Amino acid sequence: MSIVIDRLDHLVLTVRDVNLSCDFYTRVLGMEAITFSSGRRALRFGEQKFNLHQAGREFEPKAGKPTPASADFCLITTTPMAQVIEHLENCGVEIMQGPVVRTGATGPIESVYFRDPDENLVEVSRYSE
Repeated sequence: MSIVIDRLDHLVLTVRDVNLSCDFYTRVLGMEAITFSSGRRALRFGEQKFNLHQAGREFEPKAGKPTPASADFCLITTTPMAQVIEHLENCGVEIMQGPVVRTGATGPIESVYFRDPDENLVEVSRYSE
């Protein structure tokens, strides 16, 4: 017998400033900032969310060494890459690398890389048609 994992539901980002992170992810990536469970904050997108933990005031249980600037993740978009790049530039986000071709979970993707306010590495990618 084995376990079958269907999808990621949420992950936790430890951040320096929850409000700054909410502003960045809603303004730049169109996520929805939500409040749940006695004032906790999260960023919802698609069928997933990022729960936000304020550094030094994390909720239990938590990672062994929660720290801002330790995440590196890829987000998939259906928006054409030229439009993604234009939007990031209009938001004042510096693109570190890209567009470049990478390999996603189910095939080739085109990606751009940048950092969020906590210096997490964010990759926004689009699957090839």
